[in-house]
Amino acid sequence: MLLEERIITLFKRNLQHTLTYWSVFFSFGLCIAFLGPTILDLRCQTQSTLQEITWVFFSQQFCLLIGSSIGGIFKTLFCSLTGLFVSSLLISVVFAIIPLCHNVLLLAVVMAVAGLAMGVIDTIANIQLVKLYQKDSAIFLQALHFFIGLGALVSPLIADPFLSETNCLQGNNTSNTTEIMHHIRHTLVGPSASNLSQYKLPMEGEVVTQVSYAFWIMALINLPVPIAVFLLMKRERMVPCCRSSSPPLLTQDEMAMETQSTDAQDPSSKDSDMEGHGSLFSCCRGEHLQGVPVSFFGIHILGGLVLFMTDGIVGEYSGFVYSYAVADPMKMAHKTAGYLASVFWAAITVGRLGAIPLSYRFKPAGLLLVNLSGVIVTVLLLLIFYKSTAFLFVGTWLLGMFLSSIFPCMLAYTEDILEYQGCATTVLVTSAGMGEMVCQVMVGSIIQIKGSYSFLLSGMIIGCLGFVLFFILLFFHRKHKQHLAGGPGKSHITE
Repeated sequence: MLLEERIITLFKRNLQHTLTYWSVFFSFGLCIAFLGPTILDLRCQTQSTLQEITWVFFSQQFCLLIGSSIGGIFKTLFCSLTGLFVSSLLISVVFAIIPLCHNVLLLAVVMAVAGLAMGVIDTIANIQLVKLYQKDSAIFLQALHFFIGLGALVSPLIADPFLSETNCLQGNNTSNTTEIMHHIRHTLVGPSASNLSQYKLPMEGEVVTQVSYAFWIMALINLPVPIAVFLLMKRERMVPCCRSSSPPLLTQDEMAMETQSTDAQDPSSKDSDMEGHGSLFSCCRGEHLQGVPVSFFGIHILGGLVLFMTDGIVGEYSGFVYSYAVADPMKMAHKTAGYLASVFWAAITVGRLGAIPLSYRFKPAGLLLVNLSGVIVTVLLLLIFYKSTAFLFVGTWLLGMFLSSIFPCMLAYTEDILEYQGCATTVLVTSAGMGEMVCQVMVGSIIQIKGSYSFLLSGMIIGCLGFVLFFILLFFHRKHKQHLAGGPGKSHITE
């Protein structure tokens, strides 16, 4: 009960900060999920080919990786809040100007800007929550990632009423049915999309799409997020016109408590707070590497590789489960198969919500073991019952539930091992994003060559690799603890 009261007290003390970080992740979720459902209407708006419009996915995902890797350079609270304010405001601006982009190249540039903003949000929000709560961060990280799922669920719901049921470029020889348009929309999953040449859609004609209204609605819904960040900056006296000579924020008692807590953890932590949590590139500077044990690097690399695999499964499953369902031997109806991706993302959202109380009761390592085992067992059952339509829905739900909390658990676990002094957050966020993009392209190519059954087989191989890497990570954790117990190792890490 004492621990529970302590966590509640911590939450109340950091209430505005925490709610603000959660809100920017809702903004992140809004932005990450709208492109898939609206891509055909955007093709009509830009009067581009299917092959051209899929590169808009690539521009967003590639720049998201860049944004994630540079997000860690915002080390101070002032820079972090400024980065969040600019990024969340940019997302509203992007939503507002997408309807004005009538050229596919211009649309790709706008989506690249959105990707950069999303990457910065992803890294900063995770870093700041970890710094706020440290050993208690697992609970709040689960809630943070729940808001991604919430935004990702809301975005398609907003867009759906405004999507064109038939071809939105009305030419003289247009005969596309609603079913064909639904099929193409669910098949487009980025630059890895295959067999697009078989679909001949008109390039010219009257544009009849109403998707602009969806983007303007999302711009308005997202607008309170940068306002919330601005209010937090104002409270922290970081807005130039609102600064005063009085000390910011914390009372003297709170400042004393923070000082005592910092000193008790490590006398050198003041320096490490400025040195740690840098960008992906600043982590590799020579002065930081002197005397650091091999286990320190191993934990960063292995944690990143585990998330590379698990987020890779998220990317490839959400991208290709529809194509798998409508192909042999499943041959599911196009409309029914279209619900699978929604079921998957709904399961991820519900799983993250359910993981909040579990993170309080169980350690991150235990939850990771259960989730990684669950992923392998679920994919194995999907392989066994590969002809069952009903089990495909059940398995999709279970897979989403098991995958849902792996990222926040891994982030809390690795940061706890490294005592919140390294670049783990930036490395993990970047690795996860890279895995989602690379595995999607790789599995898409394998499916095109080997057939639809290789979709689940690829997921099984990736899941097993992630499981093995996690056990190697546990071994490195043990070695790292032994090094710290040896005496001088702790001071080496903070140098």
